[in-house]
Amino acid sequence: MDDLLKQKIIKHILNYESPKRTAFTSKFPFLKEPVIFFRCLLKSIQNILNFKIENKKKNDYYKHIIADYKITLRKKLTDDDALELQENKIINMKIAAEKLNRILIEPGKIFSFWNVIGNPSYKSGYTDGRVYSNVNVVKGVGGGLCQLSTFLYWMFLHTPVKILERHPHSIDVNPSSKENISSRSGATVLFNFIDLKIKNNFDYPIQLKLWFTENYLEGQILSVEKMKKTFSIIEKNHCFIKKGDKVYQYNEIYREITEDSKPAKTERIITNFYQVLYELNDEYVRENGYKVFEYSELISCKTH
Repeated sequence: MDDLLKQKIIKHILNYESPKRTAFTSKFPFLKEPVIFFRCLLKSIQNILNFKIENKKKNDYYKHIIADYKITLRKKLTDDDALELQENKIINMKIAAEKLNRILIEPGKIFSFWNVIGNPSYKSGYTDGRVYSNVNVVKGVGGGLCQLSTFLYWMFLHTPVKILERHPHSIDVNPSSKENISSRSGATVLFNFIDLKIKNNFDYPIQLKLWFTENYLEGQILSVEKMKKTFSIIEKNHCFIKKGDKVYQYNEIYREITEDSKPAKTERIITNFYQVLYELNDEYVRENGYKVFEYSELISCKTH
């Protein structure tokens, strides 16, 4: 690892453990709910006033597939509570996917995850699933929708859309194989507060197609024309860092663009940094060929 990368990771760790800016609601916890309510209301008004944000569907599907993906719905679990939350997650995803299916995004228009989904409430049929709160995993209505937003984000990365808003998770709760880059490129959401937004920079309209099988969520992004460009997502500088009793994960996501079968350019999309909550055992590290560093190895570069 070169010194520049070490400095970047050190900065992430220091900012994570001792943020320069303390949230207002951390100082005054009793104001947290009113502040979130106000911000959600403000965002709702902004979305209503933004004429580029649309929510319309096309009943029949476009012909050409420009991106496709599928994910496994269930993990092998033994805990009864975890199994129940996993099934609840699938219920929540199916309700939201029904609203997303057939959504049309015209050229120059903006897609907003929450503008399409709406409020994931019990009244709307949603149930309790697993949600992340700071560095904790808790029950919450609509839990599991982050997996759906991440699914969409991964497909969008393989198209010429512009990502306007995307937020990473602050924690990593599930081990993933080296090949499964999408799980390390998450897009978390919180109703009308933290959103996933994209702008269609393609010359043609695009359309979402989502469906479920027994074990998978599958999806496609469709268009009226074939796409001349192809997009491949690669990961660089992935590593784990141990600091005391904490483990952090760092990676950089790049997109390689090919046009007419010729390499066009490579662009960095995102840098991810989060705390790992699962056990980082030797077998898992060895099987995936992951790199693990002690924090002391990183800070030693400062003394050189």
